[in-house]
Amino acid sequence: MQKEVVVVGGGVVGLFCAYYLQQEGHRVTILDKSDMRKGASYVNAGYLTPSHIVPLAAPGMVTKGLKWMFNASSPFYIKPRLNLDLMDWGLKFTQSCTQSHVQRSLQVIKDINVMSKDLYCALDALPEMNFHLENKGVLMAFQTAAAEKEEGKVMLEAQKLGLDVTRIDRHEVHKLQPKIDMDIAGAYHYRCDAHSTPATVMEQLKKHLENTGVLMHKNTTVEQLKIKGERVTSVVSNRGEFAADEVVIASGAWSQQLLKSIRIKLPVQAGKGYCLNEHHPTGISMPAILMEAKVAVTPMQGFTRFSGTMEIAGVNHNIKKNRVNAIAAAAERFYLGLKLNPQTKEEVQCGLRPLSPDGLPFIGRTNKYKNLSLATGHSMMGWSLGPVTGKLISELLSEKKTSLDLSPFAPERSYG
Repeated sequence: MQKEVVVVGGGVVGLFCAYYLQQEGHRVTILDKSDMRKGASYVNAGYLTPSHIVPLAAPGMVTKGLKWMFNASSPFYIKPRLNLDLMDWGLKFTQSCTQSHVQRSLQVIKDINVMSKDLYCALDALPEMNFHLENKGVLMAFQTAAAEKEEGKVMLEAQKLGLDVTRIDRHEVHKLQPKIDMDIAGAYHYRCDAHSTPATVMEQLKKHLENTGVLMHKNTTVEQLKIKGERVTSVVSNRGEFAADEVVIASGAWSQQLLKSIRIKLPVQAGKGYCLNEHHPTGISMPAILMEAKVAVTPMQGFTRFSGTMEIAGVNHNIKKNRVNAIAAAAERFYLGLKLNPQTKEEVQCGLRPLSPDGLPFIGRTNKYKNLSLATGHSMMGWSLGPVTGKLISELLSEKKTSLDLSPFAPERSYG
C-alpha cells in the first residue's frame, strides 16, 4: 500500500529513510530547516565502523566525564549547567554505564553496523551512486601501554564476534602508509571497517532522490505536528502544511525539542564534534583513530580530515579554539613532520551528534502515536548507520518483517 510519508530532517539518516521508502513505492517528502549543505552529516569522520561495538555508555565513562568536566580541552566535555533535560539524560547515561549493558549491546551494535556497511557497498556498486568508498580498514593507533591494553580488550571481543582485526607494530603501519611515519607503539588494524567522503555521498544521494521524485523542501522549519487521536495528521512548517499517512522524525539533535510539543519525552543531548580539513598533501593514506587523543583521521577526496571531541553543551554551533588546538596538536604529535596549515584551523567546522543515554539509536514507532516513527539518537555512529536505519524504517512502514529485531532500539525503552 502506497503511503504519503513526511521525513523531518535531511541529514544522512533522513536521506536514507527517503531512499528506501521511495524504493518501496511510497511518496516521500523531506523537510529540513537548513539548505542541506552543512551539519553533522557533512563534517563527520566518514567511517563505516563494524569495529565500534562498545557503546558510549560503558563502565568508567562517568568517572572520565567528571574528571574531564573541568577541562574544556578534554576529548569528552560536559558543560556544567542547570538543565532538567541534561540532568535526566545524565541519570539515564549513568544507569547505562554497566558491563551488563555493554555485553548486551556488543552483538546488537555489530549486527546493525555490518548490515549498514553491506548496504553502503551495494549502493556504491550502482552506476547512479558513484561515491567515494574505500575498504582499507581503520587503525586504532596507540602510543602508551594503557591505551594498548584498553583497546586489546575490545579487539578480543571483536574477534569473538567474527570481525577481522589484528594487532600490528609501527613498522607494519609504515608499510601500509609509507609516505609518513607515525610516533606510535603500534595499532589495531580493523580490516572490517571502511571510509568515505561524506559530502560526495550526500550530494550523490540528494541528486538521486530529486531525479526519482522525492520532494525536498529546504530552509523549511517544522513548527507543529497536528494530532488527531492516536495519529499525526500533518506537519506544519513556516512554508506550509504537509499532510501525512506516516511521519518519520530524523532531525538529529533537534528531535527532542520537536517531540516535546506532542508530549513525547525523548532523552537526547547534542554532542558537538569538530573537524579540520587539511588540503595540503599530508602523506596520510590510512584512516586512523589516535587513541589517547580520541582524534579520527581520514584521507578523503582531495584533503585529509582531522575530527574529534565530544562536547555536550546544548544545541549551538559555537567554536571553542582550545578544542580546535587540541585536535591539531594531537595530529602533529602522532604524525612525524606533520604541520597543519594555520588556515586549516581557522576554517574549522562543527556538527551536532544526537546522543542517546545508552549509545544505541532510536529506531521504530512511538507508543503514543501509531503513525509516528523515530530515526535518531545515533550518537557517534550516525554516518555509519544511515543506510540500515533507512532500510529498517522502510520495512517497518511497509508492514514487512524487519531485517533486524528493533526492540533494542525502541524509543520508549528502559535504561540500566
